[in-house]
Amino acid sequence: MDCCSWEGVTCDGKSGEVNSLYFYSIFLNNSLKEDSGLFRLTHLQNLTLSNCCLHGNIPSSIGNLSQLITLELSSNKLVGQLPPSMGNLTQLRFLVLSQNNLSGNIPVSFSNLKELVNLDISSNQFTGGNFPFILPNVTSLYRLPLGVSGLSKLENFDMHDNSLSGPLHTSLFMIPSLTWVDFSGNYLEGPIEFGNISSSSRLEYLFLANNQFKGTIPTSISNLVNLIHLDLSNNNLEGQVPGWLSQRQQVMLSQNSFNSFEKSWEVFDETNMEALDLRSNSFQGTFPYWICKLRSLRFLDVSDNLFTGSIPQCLKNSTASLTYLVLRNNSFSGILPNIFFNATQLISLDVSHNQLEGKVPKSLINCKAMQLLNMESNRFEDEFPSWLGSLPSLNIFILRSNQFYGPLYHNNRLSIGFQALKVIDLSNNHFSGSLPSFYFSNWHEMTTLTGNYDDSYMEYYVYYAAVYYNSMEMVNKGVNTEFERIRQDFRAIDFSRNNFCGSIPESIGLLKELHLLNVSGNTFTSNIPQSLKYLTKLETLDLSWNQLSGQIPGGLASLSFLSSMDFSHNNLQGPIPRSTQFQSQNCSSFMDNHKLYGLEEICRETDHAPNPTPQAYEDLFEREEERVINWIAAAIAYGPGVFCGLVIGHIFVSQKHKWLTERHLL
Repeated sequence: MDCCSWEGVTCDGKSGEVNSLYFYSIFLNNSLKEDSGLFRLTHLQNLTLSNCCLHGNIPSSIGNLSQLITLELSSNKLVGQLPPSMGNLTQLRFLVLSQNNLSGNIPVSFSNLKELVNLDISSNQFTGGNFPFILPNVTSLYRLPLGVSGLSKLENFDMHDNSLSGPLHTSLFMIPSLTWVDFSGNYLEGPIEFGNISSSSRLEYLFLANNQFKGTIPTSISNLVNLIHLDLSNNNLEGQVPGWLSQRQQVMLSQNSFNSFEKSWEVFDETNMEALDLRSNSFQGTFPYWICKLRSLRFLDVSDNLFTGSIPQCLKNSTASLTYLVLRNNSFSGILPNIFFNATQLISLDVSHNQLEGKVPKSLINCKAMQLLNMESNRFEDEFPSWLGSLPSLNIFILRSNQFYGPLYHNNRLSIGFQALKVIDLSNNHFSGSLPSFYFSNWHEMTTLTGNYDDSYMEYYVYYAAVYYNSMEMVNKGVNTEFERIRQDFRAIDFSRNNFCGSIPESIGLLKELHLLNVSGNTFTSNIPQSLKYLTKLETLDLSWNQLSGQIPGGLASLSFLSSMDFSHNNLQGPIPRSTQFQSQNCSSFMDNHKLYGLEEICRETDHAPNPTPQAYEDLFEREEERVINWIAAAIAYGPGVFCGLVIGHIFVSQKHKWLTERHLL
């Protein structure tokens, strides 16, 4: 049989010898044997066996393949140390062993690999400080150490996500051809030192994130005049940020202890900084005005710092290029300025957890690429910005914990937008009024069965290796949960702790992709919609603290993913549906519905107190009435009618201890 005709096999046209084997994602589930016929293919130049479920050691007989130019064994389950015989592969230019379980030190014989251009041994368990080979101490810029001179063609060196420890070996940076170095995700420590590194260095990308470096940013890095990308995030660095960094394109300094900027920070007309990450440091004072001069800026994250004062109007100079703007968790005050007229590329805007007030800036209507808008936990006071429903890509919309008021729907507005919404959180505001039965009928992204997203997340790529994930906070299964990453297939609606009244719209049953529905703490009346039975992906349902009546729909028993539900504090009656999901709920999920029955099995092994008596509610009302009378008056003023306002006031009185507990704990 002629193996040269097989897929993945290439042979020399004249000699007929096999010179290339390319197998990717083939389930071999085997080890590389020492005496394998593979290692007798001495004319082999290219060998790729990636993601083939190989296990065991790399045998020393691999050194027989002395003609290899490319060796790629990534994404397998290979273990043990690299055999010294790999030093025989003197023609090797590309070596990729990433994403295995290899360990130990890199063999000294690697100094023989004079033709090596790309070395990627990331995501393994290599240990020790003698990388990338054993080197004598560097005593002169003009004398390359023995090992370095042997790798004079090396351009890319990647050892991220290993177990390297000790100080950073500066000898590596004497290799003049290096353009890419990645030591991120190790245990390197001590100060970052580069010695007398030459300004002739070609290094463009330097990744030292997720280590244990301490001290300040060394001045010697400024000699790397070709440096484009510098990532020092998640270390123990401190002090001031030097001004010469303004001349780099991408600067990632998050999760350190930097507290200020050198006075030498200058931004010139030719400055082309595109990404600046200052997240999770100790910066304080007002917003750095020099940032307004960065007219090419695409990514800016200053979240989790101690910035105060207002967000400057001059930031509009950068909005035309910005795609990602995160100001979360500072102490910014005043209004969110109306600066987004040219922000047509803005994908994500997060100003949550500040002290901002006023109205939603109308210029946000120009952000046609917007996917996430998070204004949570501020002091915004405005009507519901329904005009944002025209944004064609808005996936995540969070107004939680502000002072928004009024109805969501107006009869004179025919179109209800938000067709791209995946998550909306309006909880803990002063929204009021009722929702028409067709309210959710145009929310297509929650309606359409979109299939499998392969566990992917909503993410944003910031050049090369840097990936940022959209994040948010939300009450999930009764617990305030921080979603550091948001799954692409996650769908959620939270209208809780507002003043909504009337019926829950029947069109809610169209949202077949919905995972979480929370409308608790309102004054919804009438029956629970029968259409909820069509929400086949629903995991969390909270209808508590309303005025719902009638029976719990039996169709909910067929929702196999529904693991958390709360019907408490309503006027429900009749039997509790029988299913594994219902029987596994806590007794408190049904309490204070005096005409519900079937609780015996659910409450059998719990020690919860029984439903309060009518007299207990009357006593509670009398104790709280005087303390909340002003709130009731305000609620009536905000409500669409006297009746709805009175109901809101009554429910708040009867629930106040619950609401205060939630606001304190959530």
